[in-house]
Amino acid sequence: MSGDLFNPSEEHLMIREMVKSFVEESVEPQALEFDRKEEFNLPLFRELGEMGLLGITVPEEFGGAGMDATAAAIIHEELSASDPGFALAYLAHSMLFVNNLAVNGSQQQKEKFLPAVCSGEAIGCMAMSEADAGTDVLGLSTNAIKNEDGDWVINGSKMWITNGCIDEDGTPADIVWVYAQTGKDDKGRKMLSTFLVEKGTKGYSVGQKIEDKTGMRASNTAELVFDNCIVPAENMVGEQGGALGHMMRNLELERLTLAAMAVGIARRSLEAMNKYAEEREAFGKRIRDFGQIQRHIGESWAEYRAMKVYLYHTASQMKLGESGNRLDSDGVKLFATTAAKNIADRAIQVMGGYGYVGEYVVERLWRDAKLLEIGGGTLESHQKNITKDLAKDPDAILR
Repeated sequence: MSGDLFNPSEEHLMIREMVKSFVEESVEPQALEFDRKEEFNLPLFRELGEMGLLGITVPEEFGGAGMDATAAAIIHEELSASDPGFALAYLAHSMLFVNNLAVNGSQQQKEKFLPAVCSGEAIGCMAMSEADAGTDVLGLSTNAIKNEDGDWVINGSKMWITNGCIDEDGTPADIVWVYAQTGKDDKGRKMLSTFLVEKGTKGYSVGQKIEDKTGMRASNTAELVFDNCIVPAENMVGEQGGALGHMMRNLELERLTLAAMAVGIARRSLEAMNKYAEEREAFGKRIRDFGQIQRHIGESWAEYRAMKVYLYHTASQMKLGESGNRLDSDGVKLFATTAAKNIADRAIQVMGGYGYVGEYVVERLWRDAKLLEIGGGTLESHQKNITKDLAKDPDAILR
């Protein structure tokens, strides 16, 4: 496998083939139905745990697979080529919660929580965004105050939380990675800290399941409420004020895997329009013989290949638990997410009326693609970061 950027080892190829087979047999048959119902397929999701995929980047001692960023990208690409909503639920669990804990948690926390989330027995999520704060993390208003017993009392609400609820009864996620203000440091700056909140903790509940989303309808999105929610001191991750470090160490992998979802969407959209252009005739010719259609297919192919190479090159350079690849993790997400949306749009254009209805997959892919330009960092935040990083390191352009 040496020299194969997309499958650099036999193990990577095995993971790709395993996920591809699972998608064909189990994910694809249910994708349209669960999108229409706006429901999360929890039993199917738990099967990912049985396959050893929910802890793909977690050390084996905690029940994980001990794999790298490339393996994570492969899984997200393959799932998203069929059902991006289901893939998003996987990302929220395996990247935003599980990998975050594996990198930043204490030995005790990892031993307590990781086996259950790696097996699929427990479902996790990460709660950062609020109704009035997203990219501006220092604008978060959820707060935690230490009580006389040394525990933390959390008050506030979180919005747009993927996996925040796991069923139609409003059952909250089993374990939540929560960011909250914990006062100010000696220089008057806000301190953000990280807490693990378990289902059953008094004061932790689902406020509402978010309905009528444009896309990603097969993943549940919810508001989470923390009302005098008492969290034991041992459930704080790291030190008080350490949350920004946790964010930075996990954010690059999150953006990489969101870009991998975009590659999956682009691949499936290109496949659909190419097949249709071969089969459909107009004015006595296959429509692929018309210049307008050739432009749609040709530009889509070039963009798809460019984003895929960029994705897997970035993955190959990424070391889990370390920052240092922000320029390219931002860059690949900036490029791939918009390209995926444009390729899905071209697929609809090529397929005409058939592309516009839900029975054909490109309509769903087009809707799902839009979220990737918003979640995990907006396009505007990537543009800002890239410009800032290039100002600090202009030689990066030459490397």
